[in-house]
Amino acid sequence: MKTLEFRNGDKLPMIGLGTWKSKPGEVYQAVLWAIEAGYRHIDCAAIYDNEKEVGKALDYAFKNNWVKREELFITSKLWNSAHRLEDVELALAQTLKDLRLDYLDLYLIHWPVSFKPGVGFAQTREEFYTYSDVPLSQTWQGMEQCLDIGLVRHIGVSNFNISKLKEIIDNNSIIPEMNQIELHPFLQQNKLVGFCKEHGILLTAYSPLGSSDRSASIKKADEPSLLNNSTILDIADNKGVSAAQILIAYTRHRNIAVIPKSVNKERIAQNLASLEVALNEKEMTSLNDIGINYRFVDGSFFTSPQSPYSLDDLWERE
Repeated sequence: MKTLEFRNGDKLPMIGLGTWKSKPGEVYQAVLWAIEAGYRHIDCAAIYDNEKEVGKALDYAFKNNWVKREELFITSKLWNSAHRLEDVELALAQTLKDLRLDYLDLYLIHWPVSFKPGVGFAQTREEFYTYSDVPLSQTWQGMEQCLDIGLVRHIGVSNFNISKLKEIIDNNSIIPEMNQIELHPFLQQNKLVGFCKEHGILLTAYSPLGSSDRSASIKKADEPSLLNNSTILDIADNKGVSAAQILIAYTRHRNIAVIPKSVNKERIAQNLASLEVALNEKEMTSLNDIGINYRFVDGSFFTSPQSPYSLDDLWERE
């Protein structure tokens, strides 16, 4: 398995199984199929509401000697309602309990947006905290404390733009080791990728295939399709592989980890097999030339008139 390397030498497998949108009743089997196929990187989050079932699958795999704990890299994420200093460790403890683990390999602040405790998804102004109420540096301090006491081996962020990364870097002692972001040929994020690489921050790409199965409430009627893009299909046809495999290989060729989600046994195996798909310079240029700066997960669900946040709090303006 090809890997990325953390500052201390720990390795992150470049292809992981994403579990966002994997329903209870499906994710258990998907995790077991993934481990059986050779995956050693599983990406989770508390808000996905399936960590208990993921934990059940991990426990089964460990007890039946499919894999050892130290051979798996498990990521989870801190939800928006646990950003206060006193809430971070409690949230991580619940995730560890649900996943049946003693530690995580990587813990990420899921979004640079803060809700009040107990709020699943803020709708009214009263359910949000502002950056004045709960500065990101306070949340990061909680992450550092979790690292110090051994509940997690690496800490990072997700959906952070350059200004938010700078806020963490300028006000805390530990630089984030990871930024998980949406990334694919439609949204190449070159400015943000460059900043992260300059500061030694690894990257993981989510929604690498376009997340066409996400809720209709966060989809647009006229959104483009990565899997049906003619350039991507032409390269896939020439190589005798799937469009999904080309998209995963594209991200890997940029030295960025990638976490395609699937609950289909054959596609789980196919996604991992994209490790063997090589793209030449001409093909990478063709894929880069697609760039239309289209974001599938646009974050507008956090920026309603009732919210203190705007899209400028989330994204880079390319």
